[in-house]
Amino acid sequence: NPQQNPFFGFNIISVYSRTQALEDGVQIDVTDTARKAGFLYPVFLTASVWSEYVSVPEGVTCQCEQGRLWDVLIMLHYAIHAKAKKWTGRELLFRLHVRNSNRNVKPPLITLRADCGVMDYDDPRPCITVMLPDED
Repeated sequence: NPQQNPFFGFNIISVYSRTQALEDGVQIDVTDTARKAGFLYPVFLTASVWSEYVSVPEGVTCQCEQGRLWDVLIMLHYAIHAKAKKWTGRELLFRLHVRNSNRNVKPPLITLRADCGVMDYDDPRPCITVMLPDED
């Protein structure tokens, strides 16, 4: 049914699809891990989130990508459940500590944004995209 498509009735001038974003490396599909963390929808991270907070900086010890990804997903999962009863928007800010150095101090608290939207302009299934707060 075309009326279920959120873009039905609009004149689309240009489209950069999620498939293209995945192929170009602009987004990373983390759905398999997200399902293990309890997510029902597909989950994607922007390349910026991956490079800054999932990928382990060179020389940083006692960190691994899988553990850092798990931290992002679990903290998002907690934030969604904490706000579920009063959250009416499609985006949610959440915070977590990420260690990007070997300094013996508490890691800085970072903020990420989760956007709940559609898979693609021609695929209205819901999904979640995790990005930096100022990313589009």
